[in-house]
Amino acid sequence: MNKSVITNIVAASFVFAGMATEGQLKHVLLTIGLFALAGGVTNWLAIHMLFEKVPGLYGSGVISARFEEFKSGIYSLVMEQFFSQDNLDRFFSEMVTESDQHKLDFSDVIDETDLSPAFDGLVEAIMDSSFGSMLSMVGGEQAILPLREPFTNKMRIALNEVAHSPDFQQSVKAKLTSSPVSQDIFDQVEHIVTARLNELTPQMVKEIIQTMIRQHLGWLVVWGGVFGGLIGLLTSQITF
Repeated sequence: MNKSVITNIVAASFVFAGMATEGQLKHVLLTIGLFALAGGVTNWLAIHMLFEKVPGLYGSGVISARFEEFKSGIYSLVMEQFFSQDNLDRFFSEMVTESDQHKLDFSDVIDETDLSPAFDGLVEAIMDSSFGSMLSMVGGEQAILPLREPFTNKMRIALNEVAHSPDFQQSVKAKLTSSPVSQDIFDQVEHIVTARLNELTPQMVKEIIQTMIRQHLGWLVVWGGVFGGLIGLLTSQITF
């Protein structure tokens, strides 16, 4: 059972408890429960709409709808930062005299690569979409910022897997003996990256983003329920 379900069950239990009591306690419990349930359900719906298209709700399914922009951001990240001309030239100077059996190690470059632009691009795409106005009701951009570290960590792992895969290593080594080396490899890498990105579908992009951040977005539902309940408690004291 995930955090969202637990939060909404707890909020609903306050509502049922209020319905079963009398007097001032009934009013307090009902108000806390209803406000908490409203906060939890609203935040849950906002998260669901981020990934899934909901008929009749304009702006839902924004991740899938903006998958072309996501692909463009990944392409820029890989080609402009990771496989930049300067990085390739440095690799060649270090590896051209090494044995053919030596495995090219891109770990240091990946670890030093700033992956923030990829996350910033994702946040910007979400906030610029029609979904941004709904997300602003639950904290806006600030609600997504805590996901920066989990997102970049997952992205760094994915880049390491691609860079150290047998096919990629073989392709790079085959070009190390050709001339001009750097331009040929740059063109080859660009072709591989473009071909791989062209294989992506909206569903695949949605699953990539879900894997990275959906678990952490569940806390929006928890805090929506908590703050909704606190507001309900305050309201019950004012209105009773």
